[in-house]
Amino acid sequence: MDKAQKGFTLIELVVVITILGILAAFAFPRFAALEVEARSATINGLAGSVRSAASLAHSLDLVGAAVVMEGNTIAMIFGYPSQLVGGIQDTLVDTTGFGYDSTNGLFTANGATTPATCSVAYASSTAANLPPAITVLTGGC
Repeated sequence: MDKAQKGFTLIELVVVITILGILAAFAFPRFAALEVEARSATINGLAGSVRSAASLAHSLDLVGAAVVMEGNTIAMIFGYPSQLVGGIQDTLVDTTGFGYDSTNGLFTANGATTPATCSVAYASSTAANLPPAITVLTGGC
């Protein structure tokens, strides 16, 4: 009479756990890298939004109208939004996931390993019709 085997043997369990461990060792770094890539892509998207908002505000300023975006009157310097309070940050509808420091014009990604190097820097225009400096840093994302 044969006894029917029920369950797994210890060797089968050890083999399955070993295989899962090997797979996890290769998969985990790839998932960690995706988080960094996603944060970098988000920073680049924000930079595009900042450029577009500055251009739109500049075109409204050229028309001679008061620059009002999303119900906010935008503080302008030399025909472009200021980096100070009431300037570039008010041209953007949604900055969820980012912090903004108006003293240095720095948008930083929340959760970045090094926020200062995972950011978009906006420096106000320094002369008439000279566009603002917009710098993208993704090294610390």
